[in-house]
Amino acid sequence: MLIREPAEMRQYLQEKLAAGIATGFVPTMGALHPGHLKLVSRARKENELVLCSIFVNPTQFNNRKDYNHYPVTLEKDIYLLLSAGCDVLFLPTVEGMYPSGLAPIKHYPLGYLEEVLEGKYRPGHFQGVCQVVNRLLDIIRPKQLYLGQKDLQQCLVITKLIQLESFETTVVICTTQRETDGLAMSSRNMRLSAEERLKAPLLYQALLKVTRALSHGRAQSAIEAAIVFLQEQDFKVDYIFLARMDTLEPVFDWDGSTPVAILAAAFLNNIRLIDNIIIREEDFSSEALPGPVSYPE
Repeated sequence: MLIREPAEMRQYLQEKLAAGIATGFVPTMGALHPGHLKLVSRARKENELVLCSIFVNPTQFNNRKDYNHYPVTLEKDIYLLLSAGCDVLFLPTVEGMYPSGLAPIKHYPLGYLEEVLEGKYRPGHFQGVCQVVNRLLDIIRPKQLYLGQKDLQQCLVITKLIQLESFETTVVICTTQRETDGLAMSSRNMRLSAEERLKAPLLYQALLKVTRALSHGRAQSAIEAAIVFLQEQDFKVDYIFLARMDTLEPVFDWDGSTPVAILAAAFLNNIRLIDNIIIREEDFSSEALPGPVSYPE
């Protein structure tokens, strides 16, 4: 089923929610890849009703050109969602989502979460994310919201939003899906040239190198080396950062038990790539951690 109008979606869900039907929701901006479909598949296993949305949200783009060039593959997306088990696709217009215009109605007090990393390099981005997610959750009221780990900071921001707005929704963060060469799946990957696509997995390689160094207590020097390496491979690095997984507060001396994340963002020409690796104590006592990584000459 495809629904375009927010009012129609509310009406459709009213009876479902009143009956206590468990709903899982996967919000997307389209240009779907297997990572999105993994979210839908998990939602299908854990809920009676699975809803997805496709909406390219203009308020979260710092660069209008980036918004205008965001890939659109709607017919393919609809087919993929049906195949993955989506029951209802919400396909609103900009006017439907923002009937009073794009100017923010309120400011969300996100605190530290929007001051660092993506918040620092994309000012206003997370306010735009909160604008649209607040509207989507208000319309759909899902029991569970499925998000990908690749956007870890966004996952934490949305969790904070849910607390601020008192939604009865649980965030489910699903493992990043990767190409065979390690590149994190992303709709933006479609915009990489052939040469850029060959280099893009080096961002993940750099993160793996830092991860290995962390087990020996040498994270900071490894981060500095990884930045230099990426710069030598024509990346413009915004950050590589070691932080607590749950708050993104910086970690300088890891205690070996607190879950942490190594997060990175870098440009390849005009395409900005982000990635992260989450590390827990058990990763160093099992086969979970990837093997040694060597930088190419």
